[in-house]
Amino acid sequence: MKNLGSKPWILPQPVLIIGTYDKDGKPNAMNAAWGGQWDMHEIIISLGSHATTDNLKDNSDLTVSFATVDTMVASDYVGIVSGRNVADKMEKTGWTIEKAPNVNAPVFKNLPMTLECRVKQKIDESETGYFLVAEIVNILCDEKYLAADGNPDVERMGLITYNPVHHTYIQLGKTVGKAFSDGKQLK
Repeated sequence: MKNLGSKPWILPQPVLIIGTYDKDGKPNAMNAAWGGQWDMHEIIISLGSHATTDNLKDNSDLTVSFATVDTMVASDYVGIVSGRNVADKMEKTGWTIEKAPNVNAPVFKNLPMTLECRVKQKIDESETGYFLVAEIVNILCDEKYLAADGNPDVERMGLITYNPVHHTYIQLGKTVGKAFSDGKQLK
């Protein structure tokens, strides 16, 4: 095996779109890859200093959505352009935006699934950023992405993951097994 040293290469990395309002109620979005489930009702995201972190000083509510193949260009755009510098950033995405029903944060209707969240804790906060622990208040899913059982059909969403090795996006694939079940074959 080749020795590559220490790198941020945990795979797959979700392409998370963080939605916040600024102090005037203007929506903003940013792309964040370093995040995941913290426990049953919480997530954690590593955030640098951004318009999003500025917004979270005034309002502790946010949304976290998942980027897709269809939204990849706009999702990448909100990650490379700062709301601090580009006043019409959200207009350029072409996304339909509405207020979340349970938190004071925007929902980007073009993204299939959204976590409505509230900041629970900021860890190692400094001028360069922090680790954000957020409570999941509710989950919204576009009905066209629901399976027969009423839960989200992740395969149909066309979700993408960030490849930190080559700085690309990869579409998630098909189901290949059943968790908490297939391993029973070895019992």
